Amino acid sequence: MVNWNAVFKALEKWRDDVSVKDPSVTTVAEKYKKKPWAVLVSTILSLRTKDDVTLAASEKILKAAINPSQLNSMKEEEIAKLIYPVGFYHNKASSLKKIAAILLAQYKGKVPSTMEELLALPGVGRKTANLVLSEAFDIDALCVDIHVHRISNRCGWLISKTPEETEMTLREILPHKYWKRINYLLVLYGQKLCRPVSPFCSCCVIRKQCMRNGVERSR
Repeated sequence: MVNWNAVFKALEKWRDDVSVKDPSVTTVAEKYKKKPWAVLVSTILSLRTKDDVTLAASEKILKAAINPSQLNSMKEEEIAKLIYPVGFYHNKASSLKKIAAILLAQYKGKVPSTMEELLALPGVGRKTANLVLSEAFDIDALCVDIHVHRISNRCGWLISKTPEETEMTLREILPHKYWKRINYLLVLYGQKLCRPVSPFCSCCVIRKQCMRNGVERSR
C-alpha cells in the first residue's frame, strides 16, 4: 500500500530545496491572477511544448488578446504568427479562434468551470480541462500528463496504458487532498530526476515508494 503522506512530504521538501521555476501554466496563472481565459490559452499552448516557449507565446498572445472578444477579432493567421513556435501552432490557432467564438456566443465571454463544458471546447482534452479547473478555479481537479502517468506506473502505484486510465485509477486510490499537487510536483520531478530514459534513481527522494518498473538503466 502506498504511503501517500511520505511520498508528498518528500516531493514537497525536494521542491522547496531545488532551484527550479514553476511550470509555465502556473506562472501564467499567478501573473494574471488566475484569470480563466489566460490559464486556458496558456494550457492549450503548453501541449507538447517546452515551458520557455509556452511562456513566451503566452505573453505575446495575451498581450494582443487579453479576452475572447479581442482574440475573436483577430485572423487565424495572425494568431498562429503570435504563438509560433509552439507545437502544432496552426492547429492551436484554429482551436483558440473557435473557442473564443464559442465563449462569446454561449458563455458571455466567460470560460466555463465544469469538466463537461470544457471538454466540449475544440482542442480541450482531460489534461487541459483538469489543469484549467485547478489553476483558474481552485477546484480539486486531478491533472495527469505524461510525467504523472510514467512515474505512477514506474513506482508501481498502479498499472495503466494511458494517462486517461492513470487519472481514473488515481481518482480511486489517491487521497483528495493531493489531487491538485500531484501534477505540479511530478511534472518538475519527471523533468529533473525521474526521466523517461536512465532516471536519476540514486538521487530519488521517493525511492522507498518506487518499484522501478521498466527501469533498465539508471544513474
